[in-house]
Amino acid sequence: MIRGVAAIVGRPNVGKSTLFNRLLGERKSIVDDTPGVTRDRIYGDVEWLTQTFRLIDTGGIQLEDQDFGDEINMQVDIAIEEADVIIFLASAREGVTADDLAIARKLRKAGKPVVLAVNKADNEKLQMEVYDFYQLGLDDPITLSASHGIGIGDLLDRVMEKMPVRDLKPYEGVTSFCVIGRPNVGKSSLVNAILKEDRTIVSNVEGTTRDAIDTPFFYEGREYMIIDTAGIRKRGKIWENIEKYSILRAVSAIERSNVVLFLIDGEKGIRAQDKHVAGLAHEAGKGVIIVYNKWDAVEKDEKTMQQITKKIREEFKYLDYAPVAFVSALTGAKVQNLIPLIDQVHEMCTLRVPTNVLNDVILDAQMMNPPKPHNGRQLKIYYSSQVSVEPPTIVLFVNDPELLHFSYTRYIENRLREAFGFTGTPIHITARKRS
Repeated sequence: MIRGVAAIVGRPNVGKSTLFNRLLGERKSIVDDTPGVTRDRIYGDVEWLTQTFRLIDTGGIQLEDQDFGDEINMQVDIAIEEADVIIFLASAREGVTADDLAIARKLRKAGKPVVLAVNKADNEKLQMEVYDFYQLGLDDPITLSASHGIGIGDLLDRVMEKMPVRDLKPYEGVTSFCVIGRPNVGKSSLVNAILKEDRTIVSNVEGTTRDAIDTPFFYEGREYMIIDTAGIRKRGKIWENIEKYSILRAVSAIERSNVVLFLIDGEKGIRAQDKHVAGLAHEAGKGVIIVYNKWDAVEKDEKTMQQITKKIREEFKYLDYAPVAFVSALTGAKVQNLIPLIDQVHEMCTLRVPTNVLNDVILDAQMMNPPKPHNGRQLKIYYSSQVSVEPPTIVLFVNDPELLHFSYTRYIENRLREAFGFTGTPIHITARKRS
């Protein structure tokens, strides 16, 4: 479970991206001594003492003539709005600056929990400079060195102390699904068509929906939760600060959903950015339905649907398990078919296969197509077990996990789909050495 969200804010060149990479344990943010290198919001998950929280790296906050401009105000406001805890990063080398004082005033007015961290305290002399930072009027400052890993544990302890518990899991007992896609593909229109009322703003201006909106509703006696999300732009095209957080919100919406409706614009066709958007749902292990919207605007004959489906399969090979639905959110055509399809996909995501039946299928698959030897050794699958659902996860107990080639994993997956369906859901297959 994701405990909550923390954002690193501060003026340029105080080491925000270095700290971000240190906390994630990987080099995900670009690190450079040139102020303002980080322009896009970058996010990742941080694990600390069996708990996980989401971390956002932000661009440096700069002041013009010692006053906040509109864009700077927006940056700070978005970080404050989105995060449960703010990590305010300053630098021991430069000491307290006018920018630090202005940012601190902004954070104090917001009332959000703030962890004050003083970076670049690489020696005892610099660590003594921390006392100057009490004038910011925030909590006791923590000294650290992001580049050397000093003080990171103390920082994480403080963040977790201030972090509220925020449930980012799917709704229990309710089938929840979200709508994702590039801007202006008709997500809000589809939400309204499903709900049969205008619950969300619909506009032809790209990026109208800025936040995820949860709406409960009933369909034929069953309760559902639909989550509308802001359109996801290619990172290089994200120019408006507030839209950079839309990606984070869409990811959170995906995590809280059982099924994801991935929309494609039928008028504009498949774009390169669609693959990035769909990949978010696939990587999260969620059930996926590909929805080809604006079907009413497509010139078609009796072969068009088949041709478009083939094109989708070619462009989204990693989503070959996802059913394709053709709808028109504008006219409502075929929208009524989506709820039964969502039910089917959710059922497949939560399907548990009895162990004896699962082993029979995998044994038959081995007999029909035995694994090929590798360096004189052959893979032996002794038995298998399904260990979880959403997505269905299968563990194969073998003589040597290194002998399980990805092509044979794919073969096993195909045999499982032939036997049990698993429509709309990815299947995770892992190998363990038999003890």
